[in-house]
Amino acid sequence: LSICGKLCYAIGGAPNQVAGSAAAFFLQIYLLDIAHITPFHASLVLFIGKASGAVTDPVAGFFISKSRWTKIGRLMPWMLACTPFTVVSYFFMWYLPPFVSGRVAWYLTFYCLFQALTTLFQVPYSALTMFLSTDQKERDSATAYRMTMEVLGTLIGAALQGQIVASAHVSHHCTVTPPVNTTDSWHDTHSFPDPSDPLSHQVIYMIAAGVIGGVYLLGIVILFLGVKEKDDPYALNSDRAIPFCKGLGLTMKHGPYVKLTASFLLISTAVQLEQSNFVLFCTHAADLRNHFQYLVVTILVSAAVSIPFWQKFLQRFGKKCAACGISWMIPFAVMLVTIPNLILAYVVAFVSGLSIAASLLLPWSMLPDVVDNFRLQNPHGKGHETIFYSSYVFFTKMSAGIGLGISAAGLEFTGYKPGICRQSDDVILTLKILIGAVPAILILVGLFILLFYPITEESRKETKLALEALR
Repeated sequence: LSICGKLCYAIGGAPNQVAGSAAAFFLQIYLLDIAHITPFHASLVLFIGKASGAVTDPVAGFFISKSRWTKIGRLMPWMLACTPFTVVSYFFMWYLPPFVSGRVAWYLTFYCLFQALTTLFQVPYSALTMFLSTDQKERDSATAYRMTMEVLGTLIGAALQGQIVASAHVSHHCTVTPPVNTTDSWHDTHSFPDPSDPLSHQVIYMIAAGVIGGVYLLGIVILFLGVKEKDDPYALNSDRAIPFCKGLGLTMKHGPYVKLTASFLLISTAVQLEQSNFVLFCTHAADLRNHFQYLVVTILVSAAVSIPFWQKFLQRFGKKCAACGISWMIPFAVMLVTIPNLILAYVVAFVSGLSIAASLLLPWSMLPDVVDNFRLQNPHGKGHETIFYSSYVFFTKMSAGIGLGISAAGLEFTGYKPGICRQSDDVILTLKILIGAVPAILILVGLFILLFYPITEESRKETKLALEALR
């Protein structure tokens, strides 16, 4: 693979991360404080949206596995076809409709559409790794390029959206002097934004959505022009595609795949909880509302810079050993919860970026090894790659959706109120638990499961030699 080819492949996946980052970090606080949706309804939007994306994964895998080879490949037509619709759904996801009573249905509809359409892109895009090269090192290198560019995309999305959210939540936040005659005025005082604010915020959000939509179109053009999809390099002409249901049953019985998926669905849920509640935590629990956008940028810059380091590390010490880096965020996150301090917050942001980079790179680097292992055990079938990738994304999205839904419902249960200067002690305690204790437990359990992952560096080399003999 040429460097240009790897770059084009990596750039193609970046727009999904730009849009996903904006939604992951800021959609929850947008729904609560701008759209004025209750935390319960916000939890429904987040959970059902994630669940719709998760359900789309096996459906996408089924239809893609049935696709025939075309002049531009088997996977590329899917990515080209869904991109325009993804842009439209993303644009309306950030639109503030003039009516109030139907806003929940509005955001639920377009968030579900966006999640489903990004799935139709992500499944063939991630499976494309297997059709770039037959060499494991080349695929690992392409994955490292891809994750570096995706983290940069996440950084761009968070930085862009972060500045918008800062203007919407900071400039007028808690600037009104509390009335003297009220006993609990601080808790009940609203920020009283200017009457023009909702309209101005809507215009700014539309501009940002339009820019990200343009990034989508640019990314798919670069991917189409710069990447050539190869047909299954191991399959014989007489080999038939594995039926989807049979293939799904085989993947669910494949030990390495089950352990890898179980481990990283817990770890990815922990990272999602950190992302979605970090802005709320900084705003309401740590008195860092003037710094949260810079803390988010610190996290993502750290993650982007450290991807090449993790790639070198896993090549030298192995992929299972590199997984230990995911646990680095635990002690620092607990310290931030117990000792909220500005300097410590930036240290936590930097270390969290290192851990997030490891959690992003490792599963996508290990999944091709699992597919190779399965190929060796089932040498006379083809088309199983999309089944592995679609079901993996299904499980991680479903677990993240459940986690986000429970966290938003927890805020509703403890009495979160949008627009007030200070939340109750119960809400602050809930945010601390969602940032500190819950992710720590999920990461530790996920890493414990990963200890039993059977594919080692030695077995990878043996699989490579056996597949070369098969070719």
